[in-house]
Amino acid sequence: VNISSGGMTFPAYLAAPTGAGYWPAIVMVHSFNGLEPGYLTLADMLAGDGFVVIAPEWQTFNRTPSDKTVGWLIEDSVSFLENRSNVNPDMMGLTGFCAGGRYTMLFLPQMNFQSGVAFYGFPYSGGFLNESKPSDFLEQLTAPMLIIHGTHDQPSSVSDIYQYAIELNETDKYFELKVYQG
Repeated sequence: VNISSGGMTFPAYLAAPTGAGYWPAIVMVHSFNGLEPGYLTLADMLAGDGFVVIAPEWQTFNRTPSDKTVGWLIEDSVSFLENRSNVNPDMMGLTGFCAGGRYTMLFLPQMNFQSGVAFYGFPYSGGFLNESKPSDFLEQLTAPMLIIHGTHDQPSSVSDIYQYAIELNETDKYFELKVYQG
């Protein structure tokens, strides 16, 4: 499918359960390496479990877009989902991987999602253009967040994830953290 955002049209992968229904939905934000086949497989698996999933290709026009551009694309992806008759707009989640994990940490507090899952994100990074850090928005977080991380992830150190978890805890935000060895 295509998502119109900021005067541009972005391709996106859409996966939905078969048959009639009113389903929860997920906006899936890929890593810096693009919308690789594994993300399509995951979207299909989630659709098989009863979720409508949209995965926009946020690097369509720029390998390192601004946070504002990605934020607009996420919001417009939500609007796309809300306009589908098979989506329950009161049950929206956000998930992302690597750079997409950073976007999950950054936009979950700023947008109206009911939950989020950040896979090895960057809580203290200003992103490609040294913009806002996800840790700057902790006070705004109202949705529960699951953080999944590996101890050997080199770009995003596990020590930063532990520090972020400490700050989430200190601000009494609900989160779960799963760290895998390796």
